[in-house]
Amino acid sequence: MAARTLEPIDRSVGATSPSVLPAGIRRVTLHEQIVTRLRDMILDGTLPAGSHIGETAIGAELGVSRTPLREAFKTLAGEGLIEFAPGKGAFVPAISAQHTRDILEVLTGIEGVAGRLAAVRATDAEIAEIRRMQDHMRERFETRDRLGYYKINLDIHRRIVELSHNAELAALHRQAAARVQRLRFNGSSTPDMWAAAVDEHEAMTKALERRDAAALETVLREHLGLIWERLKSLTGSGEN
Repeated sequence: MAARTLEPIDRSVGATSPSVLPAGIRRVTLHEQIVTRLRDMILDGTLPAGSHIGETAIGAELGVSRTPLREAFKTLAGEGLIEFAPGKGAFVPAISAQHTRDILEVLTGIEGVAGRLAAVRATDAEIAEIRRMQDHMRERFETRDRLGYYKINLDIHRRIVELSHNAELAALHRQAAARVQRLRFNGSSTPDMWAAAVDEHEAMTKALERRDAAALETVLREHLGLIWERLKSLTGSGEN
């Protein structure tokens, strides 16, 4: 595990975490705090692929006991961010090019269909919500807050799928998206890639605002295809 000093988890009863677009303040459980902290450490490379996550060491740094830590490990394992090896405990797995491509193909199909439905079924208020998220994400881009930007980016994809008002599509999307979130974080690792991704999201938002179902489906599919192109070098794939 990379050496760095971590701020202990906040155990205070009234601990809260503001959402990107808060509808009100809510309490955040200890479990959520641990999961979020570990997820961020995996996404930003503090815990890189192949690293062992020792319960004793990470528990001491975060100031939590093994029981809630193990529950957090289970949640992250369900997202594909952690795996367990007999006799070795938890570690951050490497993700193959084939696995990444397969999942992105699934996401392309889900988001394309969901986008077409969202353009028809979303309310005006829901579409306005996406615009606010897009503008907030651009602010994160302009201040070079990469992790904050990435979290809003994922929320926009998730929310567009939810605006299809199809619960089965949303459930499938959550499961698939979790599997490649670490690599997607690195998919905008250069300034040009990052700027292009922001522009692609702006095109998505404008298509949704026009309620142009065909255009939204097209831009979502193209965006996810470009994500794969950006990730090829990170996964070691030389595919065309």
